[in-house]
This record gives sequence, C-alpha cells and structure tokens, in this order.
Amino acid sequence: MDLFLQTIINGVLIGGILISLTIGFQLTFGVLHVIDFAVGGWVMLGGYAAYWLVELAGIDPFISIFLVFALFALIGGAIGPLIYHVRTSRYARPDLMALAFTFGLFLLMRGGALWLWSYNSRNVESVFSGEFLTLGPVTIPLLRLSAFLMAIVICLGVFVLLYRTRFGMAVRAVAQNRDHAGLMGVNVKRVSAYVYGLYTGITASAGVLIATIYSVNPSVGIRYTLFAFFVAVLAGLGSVGGVLIAGLALGLMESIVSTYIGTRYSLLVVFGVLFLVLLVAPKGVLGRGI
Repeated sequence: MDLFLQTIINGVLIGGILISLTIGFQLTFGVLHVIDFAVGGWVMLGGYAAYWLVELAGIDPFISIFLVFALFALIGGAIGPLIYHVRTSRYARPDLMALAFTFGLFLLMRGGALWLWSYNSRNVESVFSGEFLTLGPVTIPLLRLSAFLMAIVICLGVFVLLYRTRFGMAVRAVAQNRDHAGLMGVNVKRVSAYVYGLYTGITASAGVLIATIYSVNPSVGIRYTLFAFFVAVLAGLGSVGGVLIAGLALGLMESIVSTYIGTRYSLLVVFGVLFLVLLVAPKGVLGRGI
C-alpha cells in the first residue's frame, strides 16, 4: 500500500510538469492549426539554457526559469511570423508544409546541440536537489514538488491570460475562426506570432523543470515530442482544458507502469492507450478536440 501511494504521488508530480509541457503546444495548434514537431527541441534547449546559467552564472534553475521564458519567448516571437506565412500560403497543402517546417526546425535544434555539446548528458543542480519531505510512509523529493508547483503556476498564468485579458479574448477569437476575428479588427498575424512566442517560452520553461529532475542531452527532445503529442491527442487537439486531465493521466500511467512492470515498457503502454483513445474518442477525453 505504501508503494502504491508513493507511485501515485510521483505520477501526479510528473503529470503536472507534462501539463506545462503540453499547454503551449495545444494553444499553438488551436491558433495556428500546426502540429509543432519542434516541441521537444524547445524542451531540450530550455534544459541546456538552465544548465549553462547554473554553470556560468550560478543562477538556480528556479530563478533562471524566468530568464529562459523571456529569451525563448523572444525567439519564438521571431519565428512565429514565418510559421504563419507557411501555414497561410497558397501551397497545395499548407498544413503539411508547416509540419515539415517544424520538423526541419527540430532537426536543426538537435543537430546544433550535438555539434555544440556532443551526446553527453548534463545534470542541472538546484538548491532543492537531494532534499526530501517525509509525510508518514511517503517521501516526496522537494525538487519534484517544487517543479510541480512551478508548473501549476505556469498553467494558472496561461488560463488567466486566456480568460481574463483582452489579448486572451483575441487569442480565443482567432482559435475559433481566423477570418471572423480578422473582420472584427484582430491582427491575426500578430496574435499568432505572440502565441507562438508564448508557447516557446512556456515549453522551454518546462524543459528547465524536466532537466532539474532528469538530465538533458540532444536526444531527449524526441521523447518529449512524443509525450506532448500523446497528451495533446488524449486531451483532444486544440483543447486546452483537456490537457489538465490528459497530463495527469500520462504521469500516473508512466509512474505505475515503471514501478510495477518496468521502465522499458512505459512507452509501449502509453502508445497502446493512445491507439485505443483514437479509436474510441478521437476528439479527446472531453470531446472538444478539433
């Protein structure tokens, strides 16, 4: 019973981080209608940014996360208009062209990381590393708890932005109907660029949290691209609210499978569940996907 309780808590803590990883991905799909295969690359680069800020400036990752967010939001804001241009171009299949663009962007990130830092994994140290909180039979690593709380703050910030600001209203209008939003005076291109910048900033911040718990190397991007895609499909593509349920479900699923069956089988079970979801509920757990 103690092992099961520990497993559930670990799953919830990891699920919260996966939610922060995917929420920007969902937002970008809702506005730009692009499945961004570069999501894992932003996670990887965010982890490396945190590592070098610790090594070169001694800045704890839970402080540097704000710097990482700002840096990658600016980078994403500069790339956003390019993706918008590809997505709204007159190509025969602009959706596939945008998909190819983001996939090429991911390969560029991974190749650049291999060239700069080789394949060696790097650990990101924090003041919370190696510290634990004991509650009866359950031991909670303070690092995971802190990362979970930071992820929740990020998600709450996104929901406040979407539902309590004029910019959020514009984002939701573009997501519902780009043409109608433009007729109402919304600068669709600018909103799309801002949303992509917000997405890259959030995703790189999630990479900081992930790198503190695990480690970072040029190949981690593939794993987290798969996880983001799984959570997005389970939630329903474009459904921001469904991410909360799907992220926690994936965290619990991976924790249970890793504890009772084996880590090597986690991806097999995850994508088996994904296959069943696509058959039974192609619009996600809440039925609100596109």
